[in-house]
Order: sequence, then C-alpha cells, then structure tokens
Amino acid sequence: MPRAIYLLSVSMKEDTIVLPMIRFETIAKNLNLGACDLLMFTSKQAVKSAEALNPAWKMIPSLAVGAATAKEIEALGGSVLYQPTSFDGQTLAQEIVEKFHDKKILYLRPQTVSFDAKTFLHQSGIEIEEQILYKTSCMTYEPSAAPKRNAIIIFTSPSTIDCFFKNFTWDESYTAVVIGKTTQAHLPKNVRCEVSEVATIDACIQKAKEVLLTSNSK
Repeated sequence: MPRAIYLLSVSMKEDTIVLPMIRFETIAKNLNLGACDLLMFTSKQAVKSAEALNPAWKMIPSLAVGAATAKEIEALGGSVLYQPTSFDGQTLAQEIVEKFHDKKILYLRPQTVSFDAKTFLHQSGIEIEEQILYKTSCMTYEPSAAPKRNAIIIFTSPSTIDCFFKNFTWDESYTAVVIGKTTQAHLPKNVRCEVSEVATIDACIQKAKEVLLTSNSK
C-alpha cells in the first residue's frame, strides 16, 4: 500500500490528506492599537483575527515571525518591517532587543504561547504590550480516523503534536515531519522524525515527499 502524507493543518495542499488538529476562536472583543509604532505577529491566525477586529492594524508596520505570517500580513495589505531569522524564542527576543529597543511594540498573540516573549524582553529592558486575540483548542476524532499504517505525518506546531496524541496513539510504522526544531522538541523520544530545512508547510510537504521517495527506493 502506498504511503500517505497526512497534514495536520487546515491548509488544503495537493498530495496530502488534511487532518486538522486545532480549531481557532477569536476571544478579543476589540483591538486597541493605542500609541504603538510596531506590531508583532507570531502566527497568521493572529493576523486574521486582527483584520476581523480592527482593519486599521495595516497602518502600522509589523514584525512577522515566520514566512507564513509574513505572507498573510502582506496578503491583507499590511507591511512587514522585519522578519526574524529564527523561530527560537530566545533568539527572536535577542533580535528584537538589538533592532527595536526604541520602539513601542504591541504583541498580538494567542492565549497560550510556547515562549514568554514579554518576560524575556522585560528582563532585557524592553517593555512591550500584549493583547490576546484568540485561543486554540483540540479537535476530537474517533480512533478510526487515525492515519493509516506507514503514514508520513506533518506536524506544524507543538500544539498539533499535543492534539494528535490526545486523539491517537503513535504507530511505530509512522514517520513524523516537523516544521522546525522547536516543534521537534515536543515529540516523544521514540518517534522517527525528519525536520524541514525551511519553516513552511510547503517545505514540510517537500521533505515528506523526499521521505516517500527514499522509502520507495528500498
């Protein structure tokens, strides 16, 4: 039986079976942009939530973490002032300290984050404001919806890993492809895993296809 590639995201991508793990819910009632002169986004869902709450966000330059986030900002008419070189929380915060220590930053974020940027930046002498725009929750599946044996499974965030293991048990025939080392760190140690060289869904799919070709050649 051919190996299937499962994408644990809402994004519809060719050559994959889409199995979303996360649902999003906007919880903010409004978005007060105040006197900030730089917005920080770490997910495209935060950009979408900002657009729904207050389209005036586009008048303020943005700091975009991740290629998908930057693409969403530009697609909705915003401008990306800077895109950090790393997803790693500490590296990200250090870059902000170096480049934007004199800016009033508003971090538009989900309810739960894997790195407390505000506290780290505060320790470095930079004050940023935060507003929680949305929350995430795990989708629920019956055991029969689990990926078939030998599946290649793409994890796009630590949250997708958490939600996957709330629904399914890991089969030793599976191979994981993860979007970066931060996500990889949340996998159980016994999981066979490949890490995408670029932190995008498209790059993860390309990595999964490379795994597929390698397994087919054996």
